[in-house]
Amino acid sequence: MKICRFVGANNDVRIGLDDGGTHVLDLGPAGAGGVTELLESGNPVEAVSQRARGTSVRLEASNIRFAPPVERQEIWAAGVTYLRSKTARMEESDFSATAYDRVYDADRPEIFFKSIADKVVTGGDSVGIRRDARWSVPEPELVLVLDSRGKVVGCTIGNDMSSRDIEGENLLYLPQAKVYDRSCAIAPWMLLGATESEVRGWTIRIAIHRGGKPVFSGDTPIGNIKRSFNELASYLFRSQKFPNGAMLLTGTGIVPPDEFTLAEGDVVEVEIPRIGVLRNPVVIV
Repeated sequence: MKICRFVGANNDVRIGLDDGGTHVLDLGPAGAGGVTELLESGNPVEAVSQRARGTSVRLEASNIRFAPPVERQEIWAAGVTYLRSKTARMEESDFSATAYDRVYDADRPEIFFKSIADKVVTGGDSVGIRRDARWSVPEPELVLVLDSRGKVVGCTIGNDMSSRDIEGENLLYLPQAKVYDRSCAIAPWMLLGATESEVRGWTIRIAIHRGGKPVFSGDTPIGNIKRSFNELASYLFRSQKFPNGAMLLTGTGIVPPDEFTLAEGDVVEVEIPRIGVLRNPVVIV
């Protein structure tokens, strides 16, 4: 099942359940106070099912203004989890290239902070490219939804916007390359109940359009992620507390060619068919 956050008639944010793709079941009348409450219930699928049995308010999905599916969760990201990502980041770097080679094979993964909840954008919102960057790319990624105990309770789609020239110049510039205004996009729909083995059988795709024409597309099996979901989650939660849970982007396996950089006005579409499409226009920030 898929849930979302959306803006109600009174500008309040409500919780919805996908009802056949064309409609959304409003769980507010059945007492769904927020995403965090459902994710922390111990059994989110059952908690949502109970709320669904208590409401009959159906809204047309096409008329809904979606909100990001995060409330107070921190958003983190894992890097160099695909072989393709390791190769690309070694190619973009000078003296620090071997760091990516070593971390791909190391016991400890690369994990870095990406965004607070208030800075996340969702489908239809603009994503940003830094005005002081020359080489900017989207990074289409599976996002793990984690409860406060570190359990994977759901997944969604993310776009980890990155400035490859800034990161490649010096590893110490990674926060500037990764963390800036409109650099983190997460799809409005969150899928609950899928197992890791199911998710690893899916494919993630990206398409970039410029002036209405495609300029780049690619796809990769999610099963190419080297580390297990529980391994990534366990490292994130080491010596950390997330009382409201967290979201973890799991790395990218799709990298545009070196001569490609995003431009203002481009439209980025990231798709995982079982979840949906994350679509965002690009602006300079």
